[in-house]
Amino acid sequence: MTAIVFLIVLFLSVPVAIVLAVAAIWYILESGNTILFDSFAQKMFGGLENYGLLAIPLFMLTGELMNEAGMTTRLVNAARVFVGGFRGGLAYINLLANMLTAAIIGSATAQIAVMSRAMVPAMEREGYDKGFAAATTAAGGLLAPVIPPSAMFVIFGVLAQIPIGEMFIAGILPGLLLTISFAIVITLIGWVQEFPKGIWLSRKDALKALLEAVPALLIPLAIIGGIIFGIATPTESAGVASLIAFAFGWLFYRELQPRKLGEIFKRTASNASMIIFMIATANVFGWVIIYEEVPQRLAALITSITSDPFLFLLIVNAALLLVGMVIDGIAAIILITPILLPIAVNSYDISPYHFGVVVCLNLVLGLLTPPVGIGLYIASSMGNTSTGSILRALWPFLVAVAIILVLLSYFPVISLLLI
Repeated sequence: MTAIVFLIVLFLSVPVAIVLAVAAIWYILESGNTILFDSFAQKMFGGLENYGLLAIPLFMLTGELMNEAGMTTRLVNAARVFVGGFRGGLAYINLLANMLTAAIIGSATAQIAVMSRAMVPAMEREGYDKGFAAATTAAGGLLAPVIPPSAMFVIFGVLAQIPIGEMFIAGILPGLLLTISFAIVITLIGWVQEFPKGIWLSRKDALKALLEAVPALLIPLAIIGGIIFGIATPTESAGVASLIAFAFGWLFYRELQPRKLGEIFKRTASNASMIIFMIATANVFGWVIIYEEVPQRLAALITSITSDPFLFLLIVNAALLLVGMVIDGIAAIILITPILLPIAVNSYDISPYHFGVVVCLNLVLGLLTPPVGIGLYIASSMGNTSTGSILRALWPFLVAVAIILVLLSYFPVISLLLI
């Protein structure tokens, strides 16, 4: 009955955090074990007693400060130096700028919104189809949850109780591989559609663009470098990155005014609180999973089908593609990690880092697939084009992601090589 209540409330479009809490309350009432109500609030707060969770609002704050300081424009100009002269150069600039921005923002929806405003009008002015411009930007947003830092990696690391820094490192090679696959897609489409020829910047303009982008590039270097060399934890790196973003935005670029900090903090707190609340209620919902022995039952079912780790991951990928179509990626990662991770680790001896990268990349696809497809609608709104035209241009990128998912599932070394 609890499962029925869960599904009914979920499909009534109630926020996922509330769905989890309602399902847990219903389960307690149905089981008659009402003494659990005495520790309900304690259980919620207990789910938040993890130092690593502080990285989520700090990374969001870094992204907000970066946007306010105009660093996105500088990154786009820096990308133009390296790929702007190729045929279809602006499409490659879009992709490279997305990769650089992904190493700062860490949120796919925020990145799609920011880059759509910057890149879609620019590509349209140079003769690109508006649907393709929006699709390229939306696909580039998929890099955010894979290239560190990533809010989804932070949440998965907390739920899986593994070092978040190593989870970040596990995403570096998959993120680069995904970027290369998108570049190949752009190249193939460019051959067919004969993209406009790009123009290389003069030496003077190129040098100016690179110098202006240096402060923005220091942010991902501070985050990733601090983690890789063991200088700082992900949370400390996020704090340092936000400080760098503020200092350079105010003192160097002079576009970030201290008087706007109150509004920036408010937006950050609002966005982060939704995620934190979901984690708190997910911890309470864990009662249902524990008492009903869901992982054990599901493990018995799946292991009866196959004992091959690769086939298991293919089954998980197929199931999560459907889940991602109707549930937000962060909500889905909170729901499925406690259920599927024990099966992957205990029954199939799959590394939690490998499993985390595969699952996070899979679930973020839901941002670009109907019926929910939040990222799709953001790209449509910001790019002032229809979702249909975006989808028609987007499918080659989705195929590329599917191929990368299969490769990641079959070759765990891609995720584990740098750890």
